[in-house]
Amino acid sequence: MKKVISTTEAPKAIGPYSQAIEANGTVYISGQLGIIPETGTLAQGIELQAEQSLKNIGAILKEAGLTYNNIVKCTVLL
Repeated sequence: MKKVISTTEAPKAIGPYSQAIEANGTVYISGQLGIIPETGTLAQGIELQAEQSLKNIGAILKEAGLTYNNIVKCTVLL
């Protein structure tokens, strides 16, 4: 069974997809940009964007009851 995972602590999905899906005990998080959820704006500069995207992932993990320690695979595109 699939379960949609969503939090207001990370930016809403831009397209027709979820922030994350849990399926068969595995959580799949959609790609995250360096968007600040409170303002909906992109953080300024590559360092702040990278930091914000990781914060967004952390917020989604927290909503799923997980932490960064639970990540098995992560792909970063700059």
